[in-house]
Amino acid sequence: MVNPVAGGRPTGGPDGDGVPPGTPSSAPGDDSTALAALAALATDVPVVVSDPRQADDPLVWVNDAFTRTTGYAAEDAVGRNCRFLQDEGTDPVELERLRAGMAAREPVTVVLRNVRRDGTPFWNEVSVSPVLDERGDLVHRVGVQVDVTARVEAERAATAARGRLSLLADVAEAVAELDVRRSLARLTGVLERLVPWSAVLLVQDGLRLGAVTGVDELPSVPPFSLLGAREGLDPLVDQALGREEGPRRARLAGAGAPPADPAEPGAGPAASGWLAGLLDRLLVEPADDAARGGGPRPVLSVPVPGRDGVLGVLVVADAPAGGGEGLEDDDVDLLVEVARRLGLSLASARLLEQQHLLAEALQRSMLPEQPHVPDLDVWSYYVPSADHAQVGGDWFDVMTPGPDAVGLVVGDVVGHDIEAAAAMGQLRSVVRAYAHEQEEPGTVLMRVDQLVAGMRIRRSASLLYARLEDLGDGTWEVSWSRAGHLPPVLVQAGRARALSGGEGVLVGVGDRPRSTAVVEAGPGDVLVLCTDGLVERRSRSLRDGVAALVEACEGAWGTDAAGTGEHLLEVLGDVPEDDLAVVVVRVPGPAPTRPGPRRRRWQLPGDPGSVARARRKASRLGRLWGLPSTAQAELVVSELVGNAVLHGWGPVGLRLQHDERGLLVEVDDANPAPPGVVAERREGPGGFGLHVVERLSDWGWRHSGSGKTVWARLPDQPPATGGGRG
Repeated sequence: MVNPVAGGRPTGGPDGDGVPPGTPSSAPGDDSTALAALAALATDVPVVVSDPRQADDPLVWVNDAFTRTTGYAAEDAVGRNCRFLQDEGTDPVELERLRAGMAAREPVTVVLRNVRRDGTPFWNEVSVSPVLDERGDLVHRVGVQVDVTARVEAERAATAARGRLSLLADVAEAVAELDVRRSLARLTGVLERLVPWSAVLLVQDGLRLGAVTGVDELPSVPPFSLLGAREGLDPLVDQALGREEGPRRARLAGAGAPPADPAEPGAGPAASGWLAGLLDRLLVEPADDAARGGGPRPVLSVPVPGRDGVLGVLVVADAPAGGGEGLEDDDVDLLVEVARRLGLSLASARLLEQQHLLAEALQRSMLPEQPHVPDLDVWSYYVPSADHAQVGGDWFDVMTPGPDAVGLVVGDVVGHDIEAAAAMGQLRSVVRAYAHEQEEPGTVLMRVDQLVAGMRIRRSASLLYARLEDLGDGTWEVSWSRAGHLPPVLVQAGRARALSGGEGVLVGVGDRPRSTAVVEAGPGDVLVLCTDGLVERRSRSLRDGVAALVEACEGAWGTDAAGTGEHLLEVLGDVPEDDLAVVVVRVPGPAPTRPGPRRRRWQLPGDPGSVARARRKASRLGRLWGLPSTAQAELVVSELVGNAVLHGWGPVGLRLQHDERGLLVEVDDANPAPPGVVAERREGPGGFGLHVVERLSDWGWRHSGSGKTVWARLPDQPPATGGGRG
């Protein structure tokens, strides 16, 4: 290969006279004359000539411009193959193109990274042309070189700038996710274009791992926190706690490696425990076997700023993704901008989460506990839409406005935010107050209209109020009035129908009188009230949804109200697109000829009081179903709900189902992190929860929506031993 350069002296060729045959200005055999002519023409452009007839294709002539560009005099270059200008940074792809062109005896032009005699690199545009004699034999190669360093660096800077802008755009898209787990996973994936690995450590109940490149499932040792591993992680902890600003370079050792040398500039103490093992999983193993599991590895940590302090630390390998020594200043500045954008996103996500938690707490504080209603079987269920972060405006109420009367309410306020929850609370209080004051449902809704107009509630709402009065002999009078709401459904003798009458406009709209409709219900009859979240779907109209509800009610053969409700949720409400509230009332009477589904579900607040509530529900249901493993079921439910309250986020879903394989317990929460079995502790509280579950049942977990579901199946014949404490 030849590197074209300018300036130099003619030298003798293999036949002794120094002129390459075939040169236009030379006669055959007169190389010196041709090279002299070439020297006269090529004064400013580096030019070289090589002789492929000699071993290794050495240079036989260079001009003075070559010496000025490369620093190599003719006596230093002639007789050597031009590869002495290359180094490890020379592009092998371009070299192969050059070799292929020369082998084909065709002119070829490439751009190579070369190195001058003083060690400084430069970009060299090399054009090599073959020289043939009269017989067509290759006798020389002429190379012309142009120093294009300025052009290449400008192009590389522009490409790098475009790449950084593209990366920032992808970062902005990744951190725009409302789900923090998915957002961090996407972010670390985007950063793979810049660094070999990255991790985000969040400050939340200590310093915990948020996301890591290339690790699908994080180690299941709860809590995955740095609280117990601070020794040796001073650089990260200092930044996470806001004691340092700006990026910091440090070194962290892998598992089993010796600590970093404290005297080494910028080196911190070696990491220990889980972080060391994590580094071993993430970092690409060195090619040199002697370096495997070697000493401290360079990392760069960048604080993630929030509105009121540091929210975490972005930790990356201090090396570019394509290989090399350390990140450049522009890359570090880019990571600082990434951390800033991540901080803004995390701060916004936390504010939104706080708003949703506030709305959820407000909403659930206004939803009633299921009261005991003498002489009636009542079941109720409420769940907000998962797409709206557990915040909704639907509600239900069950009350006893008189000694022989029961009041039922379902309502729907437009929206999924704090204002909707607040409007729902106001309406619930108003309806409850007037239901105790007035007997006729139409009159109750008229009074609600009048008060709502004065209160200036800005959200529109629909409402259904029904009143059941005991007529004796197991017969009840059902009266109702509707304010823009779905009709109630009555099931009698296995036939269901949507009740007409009592309809009217939305709450607070107009001042017209409200009508009341009346029907009687006898033993075994079932009354169903619900919001549109149970029946409305994007794929069908509300009218078709009501028809589907009527059909589902006819197919419900539960022996109690809960069995009917579970059937409706299974058929219509397993994947609601909106909030839903359902109230089912059954007048006690003869049981259906075939048993209904043995399923129950509840939505519980994410607070410690839910553990006792769940335990009581499991105990009552076990006795109702006659389960031989009721005591074990009570213990398993208590442990799983307790773990969801302690380690999960948001409300807790509890489902129980019994079939020929035994009792299936499922508990949902919004934390996607897997449950972890910790070592049993002989001293101190806790540490036994999942060990107890493991001894009493087969159990596991799965991702569910944005959270997880932990399940346990108990056989009908419990094991001889078992027990523990949570």
